[in-house]
This record gives sequence, structure tokens and C-alpha cells, in this order.
Amino acid sequence: MDPHLDPRKTARLIQHLKDRMDSLPPKLKAAAKYVIDNPGDFGLDTVRTSAQRTGISANGFVRLAQHLGFDTFEAFRAPFRAALTTAHEADLGQDWLERMAGEGPAGALQAAAARNQLNITSRSLRLMTAERTQAIVDALTSARRSYVTATRSSYALAYYFHYVGRMALPSLDLVPRHMGAALDDLLDIGPEDCLIAITFAPYSAGTIQALRLAGERGASVILISDSEVIAPGIRTDHVLAVAANSLHAFGAVGGAMAVLECLLTHLIAAGGEDARRRIEAYDALRQDSGAYWSGPKLPRVGG
Repeated sequence: MDPHLDPRKTARLIQHLKDRMDSLPPKLKAAAKYVIDNPGDFGLDTVRTSAQRTGISANGFVRLAQHLGFDTFEAFRAPFRAALTTAHEADLGQDWLERMAGEGPAGALQAAAARNQLNITSRSLRLMTAERTQAIVDALTSARRSYVTATRSSYALAYYFHYVGRMALPSLDLVPRHMGAALDDLLDIGPEDCLIAITFAPYSAGTIQALRLAGERGASVILISDSEVIAPGIRTDHVLAVAANSLHAFGAVGGAMAVLECLLTHLIAAGGEDARRRIEAYDALRQDSGAYWSGPKLPRVGG
């Protein structure tokens, strides 16, 4: 498979095609085989180009899309195309920012905001060295229990990290779980445990208290913040410093989000086959329980 494809969408489509191969009519089976074998070209080419490359009619690819429940061929191809476009975004340069800046006051402000987001994301990821990241992954995966804590606006980051991370790391807990304080859920933290704390200036008193408790109890402490020194009496084992500069009154979290996404990628990779099975089980459960909305499917088209 093309390594640039988005695994969340394209891999599922490809696996779905593989699962359905035996039940497809001959012409649709040939079209499906081409998509499976050439996902990159399929995402890049028009339906006519794909038809010319394969000798399969353009209508064959359209019928395959309909057979899979897509409204149009473009809807079927879109995930493959989007993955390729995203993978090569850096090659396109930043001329678009200059053009946008000249499009009146709204364009100038949007260009400045976009440039700021690109800068803080790049800096945050540059500071996230492979050595630091591996040490953090080792601490999380070797801990008896791992906790992630944050408050107010940072809580959204902690919630997302826990929501995805628990599929790779079942021992990961989010604190505070409900309306209490983080300390309420850290009473049993000890030397075999690990705490990730996310906080930005002005720093949360509740998060600082959690950091101090974890340090006093001998737990491994990971801090993700806009500074390596946020308050007296805090011991940290690992720090991921992120840029949080913004054009408004609140700190920007785009850099922190990028760092957390990379950390999740490492955790899922470290989880190996067990993590893959858990992710599939979570997805199957949500599908079976109707957690995802699904629109009406078009009638299947025979061969």
C-alpha cells in the first residue's frame, strides 16, 4: 500500500474491497483489484484516466462506487486523493499565504493567523525529539497505571488524548474523571505509575497540585506545557515544551495538539497487534450500537 495514504480511511476502504472481492461481479472485481493494487494512482487520476490505464470502462469504476454505497465516483475517490494531497502539502510552498494577505482585512488577518499556527506547530514538533518521545513512550508503556490530567481549555486536549490513547494503552486514565479535582483520582498514585499533565499560562492550580503529588509519590512525571518551569516544588522526568503564541488573548493549542497526535502515533505503534485488535473492537462496537450516523445506501448494481 502507498505509505502516504491516510490509514483511517483508505486502509478501511481497501480492506472492505478485499473482503467483498469474492462477491463482486467480474467487471467490478477487476476495478476493485486495480484500486487495491494502485491506491496512489487511483487517488490521483480521473475516472477516464483510470479507465484508460486498465481497459475497464469508466462506467465500471462508477458502478463499483455505487456498489459500495457511494453517491458518486468522486466520493469514492476522495479519501485516496485527500491522503495524497495532504502528504505532499509541504511541497506546495507558502505562496498561498502571500495571496491571502492581499485579499482585504479578513484575508490579512487569516494569513497572519495561519502563519502563526504553522510556526507554533513547526516549533513544537521540532522540540519533540525522537529521544524525548521514545523515553516518554517507554515510561507510559512500562507504568502500572498512566494518568493524563488538565483543566479548563486544556482539558479538551487531555480528553482527546485519553479517548484515543486508551485503545493502545488500556491502563491510561483521565483525571479528573467528573466534576471533582484531579487529586481525588490520584490518591493511589505511586512509583510504578506515570502522570501526564497538560497546562499553559496562567497555570492551573489543580494541575500543579497533581504534579506535586505525583512527584512526592515517586511517579514518573511528564509535563506538556509552554514552559519547562511552571511553579516551585515540581519534579519532572520528561518535558515536551510547546509553542503557544497566539494573536488573541488566549494561548494557542495547535502546537500542543500536533505533539499529542505524534505521541498517539508512537503509542499505537508500540501497542502492536494488541492495539490494532482493540481499535477494531472499539470500532465494531460503535458500528453495532449505531454510534455512527449512516445515510441511505444506493441499490447495489449487478454485473
